[in-house]
Amino acid sequence: MTAQAISTEETRPHSALFRAPSVTMTERADGSILLDSNIPLPRPVRAIGDWLEHWAEEAPERLLVAESDGSGGWRGVTYAEARAKARAIGTWLLGLRLDASRPLAILSDNTVDHALMAMAAIYVGVPVASISSAYSLMSADHEKLKSIVSLIEPGAVYVSDAQQYRSALAAISRPGMAIVASKNAEAAGANALNFDAVAAEMDEAAVDRAFAALTPETIARFLFTSGSTATPKAVINTHRMLTSSQEARAAVWPMLEAAPPIICDWLPWSHTFGANHNFNIMLRNGGTLFIDDGRPAPHLIGRTIANIKAVRPTIIFNVPRGYGMLAEALKEDAEFRDAFFSTNVIFYAAAALPQSIWDALRAMSVATTGKVTPLVASWGATETAPLATDCHFQAERSGNIGVPAPGTTVKLVPNAGKLEIRVKGANVMPGYWKQPELSAKAFDEEGFLITGDAVRFADKVRPEAGLFFDGRISEDFKLTSGTWVSVGDLRVRGISALDPVAQDIVVTGHDSDEVGFLIFPNLAACRKIAGLGEAAEGQAIISNQAVREIVARGLARLKAEGGGSSRYAARAIILAAPPDVDAGEITDKGYINQRAVLERRADDVARLQGMDDTACITPA
Repeated sequence: MTAQAISTEETRPHSALFRAPSVTMTERADGSILLDSNIPLPRPVRAIGDWLEHWAEEAPERLLVAESDGSGGWRGVTYAEARAKARAIGTWLLGLRLDASRPLAILSDNTVDHALMAMAAIYVGVPVASISSAYSLMSADHEKLKSIVSLIEPGAVYVSDAQQYRSALAAISRPGMAIVASKNAEAAGANALNFDAVAAEMDEAAVDRAFAALTPETIARFLFTSGSTATPKAVINTHRMLTSSQEARAAVWPMLEAAPPIICDWLPWSHTFGANHNFNIMLRNGGTLFIDDGRPAPHLIGRTIANIKAVRPTIIFNVPRGYGMLAEALKEDAEFRDAFFSTNVIFYAAAALPQSIWDALRAMSVATTGKVTPLVASWGATETAPLATDCHFQAERSGNIGVPAPGTTVKLVPNAGKLEIRVKGANVMPGYWKQPELSAKAFDEEGFLITGDAVRFADKVRPEAGLFFDGRISEDFKLTSGTWVSVGDLRVRGISALDPVAQDIVVTGHDSDEVGFLIFPNLAACRKIAGLGEAAEGQAIISNQAVREIVARGLARLKAEGGGSSRYAARAIILAAPPDVDAGEITDKGYINQRAVLERRADDVARLQGMDDTACITPA
């Protein structure tokens, strides 16, 4: 596939999909700016379970959630089956007398049983804590897992496979903790229960009482911050946060109520993007979610491709790392392009999508369908459930995170030469569980959540044109010249300039004369460039002259764009070792932690500063 010009007709507004943005801007004497959506927030339902009740009555035989059956098909549950299972499991949970002080913890990737356990707990008022599988399966010491369990003190733990999670369970087991497993329950001890056993009986009256007692302030979930610099914090997620977030989404995406969404998604339910945004879009709107057993990893991206071909989702969700891998496959696979671009919306969030990937997707969309499939983004945090701003329009370039979501007020505060974004609304958390001091520090004197993220206007004269994500204020640094380096912006520009070699980039140069790049390579693309087979090791790939020449030319392009020493890297190193989850270098969503990489790879940073000729690459 080749790039081509995109006409105005091809980028026309998608009025059937999105509601046009409308924003009120108030500039204050102290330099801060308030932004509000003029689209009203519809009245949210009382509790998440109200959605399940509604669709179990309206569309009882519609598939709610499904997973691969291992032979090319899908197995799942309908809305009616899910309600019955949730009420039965809820009976067992109530029998354990679980509550916010003794919640349900879940150690599992996304599965149908995971979904049923979580919905059951939330239905009867027991908070759910889905904990990142990386803390169980990719960690050698389980320290983060143990700290989380010590904080929330779960009364019961569900695991998808007790044998697979055996060492994690051993690390957190305590007297009185009930354990449920879908597979190999015996591996967790004689008292562990099989999933089918806890879904076998129902106390209608007890479940009805518990469900009726729910209020918008009832805690639905504990979700955990990344813990990149400290122990993960437990973010309190109430029903009000989650239901108001989905009403805001529906208000700006009318397509959701026009036709039930079909979603094929891998984003983990231990994170707000997967659990609160994507899963709840399906549940609120009576859609169907097919659990993607792929990931943005070289050995798993093929599963995502196969699943998209089979499901043909109406909304595609992924992270920038995933879209980078999918873009490479789209260039070679016509069947995949047809399925991928038949979707209504391509959505990315959290990390800015490199412009090179944005351009490639748009060009291939036009070549495949004759028009641009909308490519949109939003911004938020675990503390905002997560929708805070939303680009419910087709932006002109990557990185536009849109305007405040209905019901959310955004405050922009001048900070270190940037505009820090703060938010207030029904979608914002009441605080962190059992951490009152951290909770108090999370809000400013007006009650706005302090995020630490920066944004800039697309066009301040037209606030409805949206905001661009401008990085984390804490990541930016000064060169010895006193010039500030905007890490977020330079990282994204660097990935585009070094396409397709760079999977991700960590920006170096703190207290140095010049900026440097530590490059995590796209191994599949690099093997292709180098003409090497799948068995080629990292060192053979990164030392290949063809690969290094692409990096050198990309560095030269960045430098030629001008703007001074803070706008380009004077040297770069391609890293042989991938980012380490246990060391906090990368999350299970594929996001790189700049600070953790810099600390752990201090020797590589020193090599950059020392200009080791055998490793460093400079602009061609």
